[in-house]
Amino acid sequence: MLQGTGSDVGKSLLVAGLCRAYTRRGLRVRPFKPQNMSNNAAVTADGGEIGRAQALQARACGVPASRDMNPVLLKPQTDAGSQLVVQGEVWGNARAREYYRLKSRLLPRILESFERLGRDADLVLVEGAGSAAEVNLRAGDVANMGFAEAADVAVALVGDIDRGGIIASLVGTMALLSSSERARVTAYVVNRFRGDVRLFDSGIEVIGRKTGLPCLGVVPWFEPAGRLPAEDSVAVGRNTQPRPGAALRIAVPVLSRIANFDDLDPLVAEPGVEVQFVEPGRALPGDADLVVLPGSKATIGDMRFLRSQGWDVDLHAHLRRGGWLLGLCGGYQMLGRTIRDPDGIEGEPGEEPGLGVLDLDTELTGAKRLAEVSGTERLTGQPVRGYEMHVGRTSGPSRSSPMLDLNGRSDGAVSPDGKVMGCYLHGLFASDAFRAAFLERLGVRATSGLAYERRIDSTLDALAGHLESSLDLDAIIQMSHQSNARVSATRLPAVM
Repeated sequence: MLQGTGSDVGKSLLVAGLCRAYTRRGLRVRPFKPQNMSNNAAVTADGGEIGRAQALQARACGVPASRDMNPVLLKPQTDAGSQLVVQGEVWGNARAREYYRLKSRLLPRILESFERLGRDADLVLVEGAGSAAEVNLRAGDVANMGFAEAADVAVALVGDIDRGGIIASLVGTMALLSSSERARVTAYVVNRFRGDVRLFDSGIEVIGRKTGLPCLGVVPWFEPAGRLPAEDSVAVGRNTQPRPGAALRIAVPVLSRIANFDDLDPLVAEPGVEVQFVEPGRALPGDADLVVLPGSKATIGDMRFLRSQGWDVDLHAHLRRGGWLLGLCGGYQMLGRTIRDPDGIEGEPGEEPGLGVLDLDTELTGAKRLAEVSGTERLTGQPVRGYEMHVGRTSGPSRSSPMLDLNGRSDGAVSPDGKVMGCYLHGLFASDAFRAAFLERLGVRATSGLAYERRIDSTLDALAGHLESSLDLDAIIQMSHQSNARVSATRLPAVM
């Protein structure tokens, strides 16, 4: 199990790379994350829902994603509450205090998934969440040491040297753990090192002296990491940059509950396209050719947020200038006249006016649609595939001009002039032929020939090679065979 000294230290990427590396060695490998908090999610083949990072890790293993790979998924809807998904199915909404009371009831389900996943695996690589030393949250913990002790797994700590303070974070983490937890930690990893790794030899000596832990390796900075789907909104816009002379400029407003923003990754990867994620407090750029309204975990709340930023005014001005507008999932719902939530699916029952640029109305419902789908886009005739993940039914006259045909039914809507369009399909831009035809319609005449899905796999291969050259993979395998619950805590020196 890889546990971090903090959030965003690179655990997800390390697990993905290790999954590919050990799979290339001929092992049956499976990823596992007991508890995840993210609005970037994926649909499993059997209609479940898990974190996007675990779906990528499953891909690294060359196996279909399973709902057992992430048995508890929290999808934030408000500052105090989240939608709770248990073993791939929506359990309901829970505020923070309520969830902490629920955790002890969830642990048996988590262990059940872990045991079931391990039946068909030589190696299960477990990813922790946040920090291993969040001692204020230790009671009832199911994400880090609470799970590790219940499942009797060995732990390696991961620290991010790029953010600074890695010696203090590793030594301090060990100091805050209980004696039984410290005994369970067998090694550590230094992640995201820039420069000559030998310069950190003295740091490794200090950490070893203070903790008694060996170092599994120092992982150099992996620049291609930005090519892989990100786990959560911390990474929104991280890998985008201005592209002078770009043939197409796309603006994406960063909603307060933005979800599945990896839908835009294939567009970010296009060399002739500039994608700008517009942070709150800034106006949408007047020179954008296309504005994309992304998915949202709380459509009504984000519609109000969009309006509070003045982005509704910017969008109407954008359309008057002849710009294009695309809504994906929650963004599609915002294009209509109204969004109604009579049963309080996303919070308090209510209704909110939409942008009114399509003649549609959406009513949020308790039933959540989770499905992998494929079909064609009507205007280009090109194939598309992806997944649906939404609550709500959208209806109205604009539905008579759908955007997509999926599995024998229509989806989405397009305005009479073709400038405004929306659909429920996530992942449509990963379809290379459709993406090229779509961009050509918007004025990009020279296609790049980008094979997006192939690039994901080649990046995973490169990541696996990167880790093979910097980590002791044999030692990690040896760790996986140890039962650290039987290791005496006295073998460790006192943590200073």
